Amino acid sequence: MKAQQIEPFFAVLRAANPQPASELEYSNVFELLAAVLLSAQATDAGVNKATRRLFAVANTPARMHALGVERITGHIQSIGLFRNKARNLHETSRILVEQHGGEVPRTREALEALPGVGRKTANVVLNVAFGEPTMAVDTHIFRVGNRTGLAPGKNPLEVEMKLLERVPPAYRVDAHHWLILHGRYVCLARRPLCEECAVAAFCDSRPLFQGNPPREREALAGR
Repeated sequence: MKAQQIEPFFAVLRAANPQPASELEYSNVFELLAAVLLSAQATDAGVNKATRRLFAVANTPARMHALGVERITGHIQSIGLFRNKARNLHETSRILVEQHGGEVPRTREALEALPGVGRKTANVVLNVAFGEPTMAVDTHIFRVGNRTGLAPGKNPLEVEMKLLERVPPAYRVDAHHWLILHGRYVCLARRPLCEECAVAAFCDSRPLFQGNPPREREALAGR
């Protein structure tokens, strides 16, 4: 994607969705942190189903820690890696109570020191809860960044750094939401819906996908 195409690319995405938001359900910053921690290798819909039950009984670090690993596990066993996630969430809750006064910290260093919280989770919390212009690169953003040519990179960190370099300041706070949603619903991994894509004109892969029948598009998508 050429530099001059980036601003209109995001202008189109913003026009279609002026106020993008996470599809995870939460009512406070701790719930957001917990939901993102639980979302690794799980769908947002699956996490929401589990957290509706979990947050009804424990929606603060103190209550979550008091709930205990076994009962946390019972509430989230429908999502992947639930045993490890239950232990991480329980220990994270303890640390928040003992070291942060029951509050979710606002720095990357403190967030990434929590069990089960990596760079992507920290980026989501910093962005969604605190309005920081971070880029939480998941599989969708990684695919869209590379496929469109917006932010090519060999790993998530490379894509993240390229996005921070190339996304215009006016779009940075919401950019990762637009890119996630675009990858989740339009720029699909196996069969990108190029015919429905509002930003296809700016995409480096447009010549590969447009005009090809579904099976051929699937083969090209796997490249």
